[in-house]
Amino acid sequence: MKNTYFKKVAVACVATFAFIGIHNSTVEAITQYEVVNVDSLVDIGQAYGPIMNEMNQENNQNDDEKEIILNKPDLVEEQSAETQVEVPASSEPETAEPEMVTPEPAAEPAAPAVTISTQEKDLFARLVEAEAKGESYEGKVAVATVVLNRVDSPEFPDTVTGVIKEVVGDAYAFSPVQNGEINKPASDEAIRAVEEALTRQDRLNDSIYFYNPEIATDTWITTREVVKTIGNHVFAK
Repeated sequence: MKNTYFKKVAVACVATFAFIGIHNSTVEAITQYEVVNVDSLVDIGQAYGPIMNEMNQENNQNDDEKEIILNKPDLVEEQSAETQVEVPASSEPETAEPEMVTPEPAAEPAAPAVTISTQEKDLFARLVEAEAKGESYEGKVAVATVVLNRVDSPEFPDTVTGVIKEVVGDAYAFSPVQNGEINKPASDEAIRAVEEALTRQDRLNDSIYFYNPEIATDTWITTREVVKTIGNHVFAK
């Protein structure tokens, strides 16, 4: 009878401590201990004293941890930040905007090295036609180039008309001017040859003379440095 009474008292004490404000962690700690059979209150104190001391120490430690957290809100923020879940970015590829391509400006035609009037250009083309009649297009461009090289040379007049109508001794420098062949109209090929020569793509190494060695009567011109031979003409400087 006496033993049964003390057992009930012990069980009631343990249940009371579990019920009054003990945290979940403390309850779990209590459930880990085995109920001991005792016969007196002294025996109860001896049996459950260590358990209660350990429970009190755990409660005090938990209270200290709570106080540290409350006094340092930044720790709470750090813990909250750690629990944040990053939302993955959308896996859909972004639509790239079409790249604006700036069209390159069209190449401008080469500007003439020498500016001449329409009338002077016609005289020029008629000279080329008369001097290079029967020659290739390349030969016609070369004759026109010699005229322009003379315009640039300090040894000759500084205009196309002045070069074409230059008088050397008692005759014109160009035989077509002397014999009147220059008065005949120019062919389309001679006109194009003049237009190309005016852009000065090739100056024939600054050649200022040309002649046909088969019909040339001046032996002096054959002493000039030969640059190139095109068709029946030799070009020299």
